[in-house]
Amino acid sequence: MDAEKQYNGKKILITGGLGFMGSTLAHRLVALGADVALIDNFLPGHGANPRNIKGIEQDVQLNLCDIRDEHVMNRVVRNKDIIFHIAAQTSHTDSMKDPFLDVDINCRGNIVFLEAVKNNNPGARVVYTSTRAVYGSPFETPATESTRPNPVDIYGINKYAAEEYHKIYGNAYGIPYVIMRFSNGYGARAQIEHSKFGILNWFVGLILGGRRIKIFGDGSQLRDYTYIDDMIDAFILAGVKEEAVGKVYNISAGDRIKFVDMVKMMIEVAGQGSYELVPWPDEYKKIEVGDFIADSTLIKNELGWKPTTGLREGLVETFDYFRENLDYYLPKE
Repeated sequence: MDAEKQYNGKKILITGGLGFMGSTLAHRLVALGADVALIDNFLPGHGANPRNIKGIEQDVQLNLCDIRDEHVMNRVVRNKDIIFHIAAQTSHTDSMKDPFLDVDINCRGNIVFLEAVKNNNPGARVVYTSTRAVYGSPFETPATESTRPNPVDIYGINKYAAEEYHKIYGNAYGIPYVIMRFSNGYGARAQIEHSKFGILNWFVGLILGGRRIKIFGDGSQLRDYTYIDDMIDAFILAGVKEEAVGKVYNISAGDRIKFVDMVKMMIEVAGQGSYELVPWPDEYKKIEVGDFIADSTLIKNELGWKPTTGLREGLVETFDYFRENLDYYLPKE
């Protein structure tokens, strides 16, 4: 990938750097010769894990801080060429139980971050990590970047608001931004202890922990799942490609599979596990979106991105990683 050559010597900041996506991106950037700084506030239950940077601990600068801390943010954004902005409150259910926390992090936190960039480093490229949740219950499937947002929970609406903040700061203050809407990511270094985000990743934990998977309803809804290495490829392109600035991109493998068939494949790949069908709990049924498939044609045409890892291959890699590192991600009770 030609874009990878442009990272040698670049000064990079990753917010949410100890989580699933941030840490995997850090590993790739260190290998490419970048000067990488990470920040993370270790929000309980959100996946920040020191194990995620095993092997690059001495090659990154790690700051324990929060994007809502304006004094720290004013300092850490300085002198950076590219900022991959991943930090967020990412639980759909928690956003409904504690909407004020979601607003504080995903709305106010992004304003604090953008003010820091505006005042200290407005030339830095900001790659903002958004989500398929902005489409909510989609008006059309597959959903394209022009599909009208229809969030079904507080998390989805606040992530969409944060997208709009980035556009406003880009247009008003010249901050070069890129918005990435990721769809159902899975793979090594994910949080696998609970179901609050990343259902497939949680199922990995259930299977390896010897627990039965419960599928709500009949599991017939269609989904697409994107392997972490393919997601990182999209980040790498968005960070340096000039045509990416000011754009919104869907990132999705685009493979359509029924939810129940995904579970069956996981059990087959793992060589263990079981599932049962159960009625929908009210708290989940109210925010269920039905079928969701994202269309990633735009990023494929403009940046040359394409997924290279099929679901079965990605699951093999994922189970291999967690079997080797299980004690760090699924502590024994």
